[in-house]
Amino acid sequence: MRIERLTPDKVRFFLTFDDLTERNIDKDDLWKDLPKVHELFNDMMEQAYYEVGFEVNGPVAVEVFALPSQGMVIVVTKASQEDVDEEAGLDGETIELEVTLEERDDIACAFRDFEDVLAVAPRIRAYVGDGGRLYHYKGHYVLYFEPLKIGDEAFRMLVAVLAEYGEIAPITVHVLEEYGRKIIPERALAVLAERFGI
Repeated sequence: MRIERLTPDKVRFFLTFDDLTERNIDKDDLWKDLPKVHELFNDMMEQAYYEVGFEVNGPVAVEVFALPSQGMVIVVTKASQEDVDEEAGLDGETIELEVTLEERDDIACAFRDFEDVLAVAPRIRAYVGDGGRLYHYKGHYVLYFEPLKIGDEAFRMLVAVLAEYGEIAPITVHVLEEYGRKIIPERALAVLAERFGI
């Protein structure tokens, strides 16, 4: 389990399938009201407190994203003070969970250096052809691919190769379009091959 503090009120957890298997949890269990899911959530909150100082003392919203072949990303956001005040009259110990489960077929992979993009590009062309878009977002280069018409095994291989050079990220194309800088808007791998001879 890996934890990243996004804002004072928001933290992101990266859970591998091994993390879930250790607790006998399936990805479909995450939005069910099960004791083992509550136990996992409590462990996550405890670890978040010790590692990044994230303390929960009221309601939270929980978003769950499934990353193919990688695991789950869980974003926990504390409620605003007004929301906490409204809930205080009911039960101070209650934590409300607003859970959404989203499984994605598209892929976004973030790289720290442009050299990593150039290194991975020729290795993944067999899976994605000339496609893809390249953005610059929050100090990273992000290769984004629309849902691909490839088999499960090929998809797993693609994700594994990407993860060697970068990090699969739960970023939607809408966020990239709105907040990212478009470097290569289409046929990214073909353009990289033409310009850099890879």
